[in-house]
Amino acid sequence: MKISLIIPVFNRPEETGELLQSLSLQTDRDFEVVIVEDGSTESSESIVEQYRGQLDISYFFKENSGPGPSRNYGCEKASGTYMIFLDSDCILAEGYFQIVRETLEGNYTDAFGGPDRAHKDFTNFQKAINFSMTSFLTTGGIRGGNEKIEKFHPRSFNMGFSKEVYTATGGFSTMRFGEDVDLSIRIQDKGFTTQLIREAFVYHKRRTNLRRFFKQVYNSGIARINLQFRHPGTLKLVHMAPAFFTVGVISLLLLAFLVSWFFAVPLLFHVLLLFVSAALKTSSLSIGFLAVVTSYTQFFGYGTGFLNAFWRRMVLGRDEFSAFNKNFYK
Repeated sequence: MKISLIIPVFNRPEETGELLQSLSLQTDRDFEVVIVEDGSTESSESIVEQYRGQLDISYFFKENSGPGPSRNYGCEKASGTYMIFLDSDCILAEGYFQIVRETLEGNYTDAFGGPDRAHKDFTNFQKAINFSMTSFLTTGGIRGGNEKIEKFHPRSFNMGFSKEVYTATGGFSTMRFGEDVDLSIRIQDKGFTTQLIREAFVYHKRRTNLRRFFKQVYNSGIARINLQFRHPGTLKLVHMAPAFFTVGVISLLLLAFLVSWFFAVPLLFHVLLLFVSAALKTSSLSIGFLAVVTSYTQFFGYGTGFLNAFWRRMVLGRDEFSAFNKNFYK
């Protein structure tokens, strides 16, 4: 099995260097790296050149089109029989490729996905974002920590599939936000198998701030409605939870202000639960406080995006859309 690693890059030379450095330290180095520069104004080419003697690496520059089409472009250039896709803001532990190869050789599936974690050197804010994106209290574990919630859908920040899958599905669509879930659904509809490889995790750096984080999850809420139209029946109750939460929080705050402060007690309990869970998980009180802020940003961002799309698409009958789409990358 020859593995090709495909990485779309947009204006992130520093992060590309950190990822390539982690690739150069892998215990299993039998893979090729395909860097696809997606119309960047800050090129990573000089960084790539530094690793040509250490990695089997190729660099391609193309017009900006977003990560989905750029991943497809990388597939066309790759020579491997199995492709792995990572975001450029990821860092790998030394045994990542060894774990993937041994798992697939022992229990082959046509596609796989892995979870993400926070590295010990990440900032407190990055660790808080990671908690918000991976905790059972916030996402229900559907980003790779718990495959029992629904049939497992690999996500493109840490995802792999065979050349046969790419040929049969045509790869990623031009859909922005949710394009990985769209592909995962099509992979399963074609009869291909998927699995979660829990130990094939990545350290997902997410260089972001609250505003960009809100925009990212807002678009994810919109994408869930778009996915329901593309794949009827895929909308589950768990996907609606942030919207219900958003409406519930607003209702409780109004009741607390207009009727009695007792209506705020459930919110205070929920805030305390998030704080304690994050503080215990990270052994940091400051991250616990930040995690409350990032978690509520995630709930409200996703929830309002979902409600907006529900109104525009299901009630008003509008066409597919995504907001904040001038920049394809978060």
